[in-house]
Amino acid sequence: MSNLSWWPVPGVRLGTVKAGIKYPDCRDLVVMELAPDTRAAGVFTRNRFRAAPVAIAERHLAAAAPRYLLINTGYANAGTGEAGLRAAETSCDLVAGQGSCERNQVVPFSTGVIGEPLPLEPFRMGIPRACAALSEHGWGEAAEGIMTTDTRPKIASRRAEIHGHTVTVTGMAKGAGMLKPDMGTMLAYIATDVAIAPELLNQWLHELADASFNAITVDGDTSTNDACMLMATGQSGLAEITDANSDAAAALYEELARVFQDLARALVRDAEGASKFVEIRVDEARDAADARAVAETIAHSPLVKTALFASDPNWGRILAAVGRAPVAELDVDRVKIWLGDVLLVENGGVAPGYREADGAAVMARADILIHVSLGTGTASTRVWTCDFSYDYVRINAEYRN
Repeated sequence: MSNLSWWPVPGVRLGTVKAGIKYPDCRDLVVMELAPDTRAAGVFTRNRFRAAPVAIAERHLAAAAPRYLLINTGYANAGTGEAGLRAAETSCDLVAGQGSCERNQVVPFSTGVIGEPLPLEPFRMGIPRACAALSEHGWGEAAEGIMTTDTRPKIASRRAEIHGHTVTVTGMAKGAGMLKPDMGTMLAYIATDVAIAPELLNQWLHELADASFNAITVDGDTSTNDACMLMATGQSGLAEITDANSDAAAALYEELARVFQDLARALVRDAEGASKFVEIRVDEARDAADARAVAETIAHSPLVKTALFASDPNWGRILAAVGRAPVAELDVDRVKIWLGDVLLVENGGVAPGYREADGAAVMARADILIHVSLGTGTASTRVWTCDFSYDYVRINAEYRN
């Protein structure tokens, strides 16, 4: 059981079991029950080899309000063709039979090895046990039950008083590699007990995901199974949020944003083999696209990431990454680069006051800021990433062993 602190969300119950889907003694099957009239929105991977559960999840969300989410680890059910689609639908049937609902009121999610068939017998045995274990206090075990190469569960939770009502936001996420904008090999589930109008729920989910899960990267890869769900049970007693400009909406949005960003940062901190947490901040860009392009080019550079692991202030690698970023215009004489509060680069070369010892002191930290000002405009962005270590190579080389 996780010892993370969190608050239950009224209207959400979770049950987790060891179903033996791939490994005999790990939590690997989660059922999440949503109260009637819960509203839900989802965002999914943009990888064109989308997994079968992603296709079914989108189809079911478009057809009906979900009553249950089904999550399994071990096998991704991706690259499995029509058989994979049938297996995903069958798993939904098994939950629907337990919950006395329609198949399209069950939304499936899978994570694990790509290209192998989803074994259904563990689902037939495990789903009744998971449904029997449903509890509003089941977040801790569920956060463990969705992990793959993660070393620890991720839960974030917030409470606030809004117009005299106590409202709760709690979420869990998994993911340690193949993390990149457009989602990563990650699953995330965030719930609140506030009622939110459907259009606003969908709008907020996209905004919140872009500022959190779509602002992290480990290795530049994008998985086939990524998904993020935002659910609103409406059981807090607070009036439905319909106006994004209201005081209640602003207060709730702030709590949601904190949970989304806490989970996103937790994914990067537990990235495969990571020893450094790195924030890349780009400002004075011509537009948001240029800012993001520069930040991601730095974040995806194996040379930068290995220098971070070695605590080597090899600022030339950062300079080179900025210079090759796919932006239309870049005046190198205007670019400034900082490592923490140490100015590395200005006027097209090394800053006159830069000392190697100062750069090395910043690189030795566990949390590092790389700050780039382009000098071409007012747009800015932020990306969170990590270093590349020996363990990253080992974990991914041995992943299927």
